Amino acid sequence: MTFPSSHLCLLLVLIATSNFEAHVQDACFCQLSGKIDECTCNIDTVDHFNNVKVYPRLRSLLRKDYFRFFKVNLKRDCPFWHDDSKCAIKYCHVQACGDGDVPVGIKGAVERRFDSEAACEDDAEELDYLNKTISPKMKEDLVMWTAYDDANDNFCAVDENDEGAEYVDLLLNPERYTGYKGPSANRIWNSIYLENCFRPKTYYSPYIPTSTLNNMCLEERVYYRTISGLHTSINIHLCANYLLSNSHGLSLTDPKGEWGPNLKEFQRRFSPETTNDEGPNWLRNLYFIYLLELRALAKAAPYLEQELFYTGNEVEDFGTQMAVKDLLNVAQQFPNHFDETTMFTGSAQASRLKHEFKEHFRNVTRIMDCVGCEKCKLWGKLQTRGLGTALKILFSQKFNHKKLFQLQREEIVALFNAFGRLSTSIYKLDDFRQMLQH
Repeated sequence: MTFPSSHLCLLLVLIATSNFEAHVQDACFCQLSGKIDECTCNIDTVDHFNNVKVYPRLRSLLRKDYFRFFKVNLKRDCPFWHDDSKCAIKYCHVQACGDGDVPVGIKGAVERRFDSEAACEDDAEELDYLNKTISPKMKEDLVMWTAYDDANDNFCAVDENDEGAEYVDLLLNPERYTGYKGPSANRIWNSIYLENCFRPKTYYSPYIPTSTLNNMCLEERVYYRTISGLHTSINIHLCANYLLSNSHGLSLTDPKGEWGPNLKEFQRRFSPETTNDEGPNWLRNLYFIYLLELRALAKAAPYLEQELFYTGNEVEDFGTQMAVKDLLNVAQQFPNHFDETTMFTGSAQASRLKHEFKEHFRNVTRIMDCVGCEKCKLWGKLQTRGLGTALKILFSQKFNHKKLFQLQREEIVALFNAFGRLSTSIYKLDDFRQMLQH
């Protein structure tokens, strides 16, 4: 079959245009294939594992009462600078729970029961006798020693014991775009990357080029990929749950706005053209932090399977226990987990590096108090707390001594919710990929 020369030229133009459009459409995802950095499994494997096995389970589990109520102090002042910025949306204020909103078992009004309700009277008397041998001063010292010991073990600045801490219903305060941007928001991430990340001494841009990471040691690369993956995940949430004001004539101050995916915003944040070719690599880092937190869940499974997830509602508590065990069973079956045993090994330098790693991340959790948008602060604090809990599980020396290692309720809630956010991000990536293809 032959074409007139004019038709042939038109056909070539159409083919070239089609190829260019396909390139633009696929650009954000051009690095989402092959082996995940610092790990042994492929991105396609994680996509299928998450979207088919993990995401549906987490979506159901995180609606349970035990996981929907999170105690947090949103009134802490920024410890690093004065900031009076506000988010653009009028309705991004977080409403704390009232006294009657939180299940009685979560508030601690009813003791959690790990054994039978009936306690042996003789044992109780013996315990009472033993307690009397401890002086009030010794009790004070024990509390202080325990607090100091726990503080050294934690990767987070803890605030649920503050006087200003309150319970928040996460389902009533979903993470989504609030219009919080500009100098205040940029200052948060610049401070995290420039002041609280390991970085080459001669490189002063907030984001470290992927090519430069190879010149850093494993622990430094892991830290940067973790922070970058967290940042990526948060950005995906904002793009996936965006106020669609342009197409529906609504503004950021409209309480009944329609929320949904914003493809242009996603492309702006991750396309090579707008990110100096780094956006696709940032998306890869999402998979890295996903594997890191997945490994923490699998490693802590024997511990978490003993938790009662107590709220006071026996039927729901039993359902929560079964759902958690089911998810943990799936997590443990994943064949290619992140291997934390390759980190912080050997020399005194490794011990120093671990201390710096921990201090850097503690500062990141403190920086969350500087976020000017209350809803952004809530989810920033929850996700950094969850990541810090995962790091505690992976790198705490106490973990191998089951009687010494413990997780508080807020750590467990944050751990599962933070992993839920990463799972949602990977699931939403598939939505954006399909939108680009149409």
